Amino acid sequence: MELRYQTGFGNHFSTEAVEGALPLGQNSPQKSPLGLYAEQLSLTAFTAPRYSNRRTWCYRIQPSVTHGAFQKKVPHPAFGSTISAVDLGPLQYRWSAPAVDEGATFLSSLEHLAGNGDSEAQYGMNFYVYAFSENDPDSFFYSADGEWVFLPVEGQVLIKTELGNMSVAPSEIAVVPRGVRFQVETVGAQARGYVCENMGAAFRLPDLGPIGANGLANPRDFLTPVAAYEERKGRFKLYAKFLNQLWEASIDHSPLDVVAWHGNACPYKYDLRLFNTINTVSFDHPDPSIFTVLTSPSDTLGVANIDFVIFPPRWMVAENTFRPPYFHRNCMSELMGLIEGVYDAKEEGFSPGGVSLHNCMSGHGPDAATYEKASNASLEPQFLASTLAFMFESRYVIRPSSSALKSSLLQKEYVEVWDDLLPKFKV
Repeated sequence: MELRYQTGFGNHFSTEAVEGALPLGQNSPQKSPLGLYAEQLSLTAFTAPRYSNRRTWCYRIQPSVTHGAFQKKVPHPAFGSTISAVDLGPLQYRWSAPAVDEGATFLSSLEHLAGNGDSEAQYGMNFYVYAFSENDPDSFFYSADGEWVFLPVEGQVLIKTELGNMSVAPSEIAVVPRGVRFQVETVGAQARGYVCENMGAAFRLPDLGPIGANGLANPRDFLTPVAAYEERKGRFKLYAKFLNQLWEASIDHSPLDVVAWHGNACPYKYDLRLFNTINTVSFDHPDPSIFTVLTSPSDTLGVANIDFVIFPPRWMVAENTFRPPYFHRNCMSELMGLIEGVYDAKEEGFSPGGVSLHNCMSGHGPDAATYEKASNASLEPQFLASTLAFMFESRYVIRPSSSALKSSLLQKEYVEVWDDLLPKFKV
C-alpha cells in the first residue's frame, strides 16, 4: 500500500484518489462527479469563528447512514466503566506495561486506565493502553465521544481511515478526529501503545508567546493523508463508541469509501523527533509547559482541558541547578507514559508502556537514588539521549478506572520510591 501525505496543520486540504472526483467551485452540486454522494463532516458548530471552524466535504461511494441498526454491544472492558464511582484519594499511582494477549485485536485489547470529564458535556479525556497481535479487516470503529491520539510504543501500526491511511511508528503520534471511521492494524508481529481520547475542544498548536515565531512543533511537519478509498462488499461490523458505551451495527460495505475530500477536519500524524525543544541555558528548571506539542483549551484562558507534553532527547546545560524535574505539587493532574529509554526522574520501575498518575496537589518528583545522583553530578553540558516520555496534563482530576485499580499491573508499592528521602537539614 502506497502511503502519501500532505503537509501542514489546520490547512484546508483538497485531495482526490480518482481524477475528477472533486467538484469545482461548489461544495455540494446537484449531482456530484462520478456518481458519488456528497457528505459534510462537521467537528465544530456551524457558527464557530472561521479560524476555529473545522469541517470537511466528503465525496463517497455510499453515504455514512447506510448500515444496519445499532445494537448495544455486550459491555467491552474498556468502555462503560464508571470512573466517577471509584472512591478516589490523593494517591500516586503507577502501572507496568501490559503484555500482548495471543489472538487479541486492537479493539479487543483496549484497556481503560483512567479518565475524567463527561462525554455528553464534551469535556475531559479517557486514557487507554493497547497490546495486540491479530488484525480484523472486517470490523470498523469510530468514537462519537472524542478524537483519538495514538502513541505507539512497540511495533508499527497502520491506521486506515475514511479520509486516508497513516503508518505510525514509535516516536510518532497520530490523531483521528471525533466521528471518523477507522481500522488499526499491526504491520509486524505485534503492537503495543497508548491512546488518549480527547472529549473537549480539538487539539491545536499552542501559542508561542515570548518564544516567538519559531519553536516547539512546526506546522509544516504535520502530515495529513491523501484520499485513499476501498470499494469492498461483505458482511462487516461497524462499532461506535457513544456516551462511553460500545454499539454494534452490521454493514455490507467498507465505510472507508471516500474517493475525494476537501476541508480541515481530517486525521494527521507528527514525528515527535522533529519537536524543537526549548530549554534554559543559564539556571533554574523551566516549567514543563515549554514542552507542549498540542493543547485542548478549556473555557478558562491558560488552563487546559488537556495539554500534550513530551520530554524528548535534549541538552541540559543549566549552571548551579538541580537538573531532573523538581519536587512538585500542581493544580493540574498529570498522567505520564514512556515511549523509549529511561525517564530522567525515575530510572527504575518506569518502563516503556508503563503509566504513572499524579493528581492535583499530590506531591511527586525524583526518587531517592535519582535525587542523590543529580545532587552530586558534575554540572557540565549533558545530552539526554535515548529517552522519550510524554504527559497528558488536565485541569480536571484524572480518575483511575475500577479495572485499573484491580489490575495486576498496578505497582502497589510505588509510593515507596520516596521512602529513602530522609531529612538532611543542618543548622
